Amino acid sequence: MRGPAPNPRPTQDTARSAHRTGRTPGGTAYTRHGTGDLPVVLVAGGGGAGRIWEHHQVPALTAAGRQVVTFDHGPTAVAGAAELAARTRELLISLDLPPCPLVGHSLGALAVQELLVTDPHLATGALLTATRGRPDPVAEALARAEAASAGTGNRPPPEYEAFVSLVQNLSPRTLADEHAVAEWLDLFELAALTGASPAKRPGRPIADRLADYGRIRVPVLVLGFADDVLAPAPLGREVAAAIPGARYTELPDTGHLGFLERPEAFNSVLLEFLTTLAPTDPGVSHAP
Repeated sequence: MRGPAPNPRPTQDTARSAHRTGRTPGGTAYTRHGTGDLPVVLVAGGGGAGRIWEHHQVPALTAAGRQVVTFDHGPTAVAGAAELAARTRELLISLDLPPCPLVGHSLGALAVQELLVTDPHLATGALLTATRGRPDPVAEALARAEAASAGTGNRPPPEYEAFVSLVQNLSPRTLADEHAVAEWLDLFELAALTGASPAKRPGRPIADRLADYGRIRVPVLVLGFADDVLAPAPLGREVAAAIPGARYTELPDTGHLGFLERPEAFNSVLLEFLTTLAPTDPGVSHAP
C-alpha cells in the first residue's frame, strides 16, 4: 500500500483557517477542512472516526475547492443507521450548511440513505459506497457471531483482531502484496490496541428498505467494491436499482475499505460525480 505523499507544512494562519474543530449542541465532534464555499460531508462507517478520510479524500476534495466536513460518531456504530442518520441531520443543521453532497461508507451509507428518504432537502446528491438495502445471510451470520463474542466479555488479542480486519476488509490483490500486508497489519493492530477497531462490535440488524428507496429523488451514485466480503457489490447494485435515476459503478481489486485501498481511483469517481451535481447555494435554507 502506498501511503499519502508528504505535504509541505502550512503556515499557522493557513492551518487555522483550513482546519477548524468543534462540537455540535448534541456533542458530536466535527472538523471543517478547507476554505472553499462548496461543502461536502463525509460519513464514516463502523468505528466512526472522521479522521479515516483525512489521508486521501480530504486533501483531494480541498484541492478541488471543496470545504469538507468530517465527524466522529463512535458508539453510534453500535446503535445503528437510524441513530447515525439523526446525528448526521443534527450536524448539518447545527453547522447551518446549505443542502450539499453527502458521502457515506458502509454504516455511513446506510445512514445517508435514511436521510435521503426522510430529509431530502438536506442533500443535493449522495455517493454511497459499500452499501446494501436489505439483510443478507452473510451479514446476519456475522452479526450473530459478533453478538455472541461480545456476550462472552472476552476480547481477542490485538494481533488476532488485526488479522480478522485484514482478511475482511482488503482485496486478494492487496493480500498478495507482502509489503502492503505488513503495513496494513501494523495499522489494524494499532487500531485494535487503541480501541478504534470496529471488530467485535455487534451492530443492529439491517431492515429491508429497498421499497422505501423508491422515494429518493436526489442524484445518487452507488459505488461497489468488487472484492468486498462485508458489503458484496451485488447488494449495492440493488440499492442503485431501487433509487429512481441512480447510477452504479464498481472498482476492481478493492475490498470493503476500497477508498483507502485504491484512493486515487476512488477519488476520481467521487470528484467526477460532484461535477455532475447542481452547485450548492450557500444562501439556501434547510427548510423543506
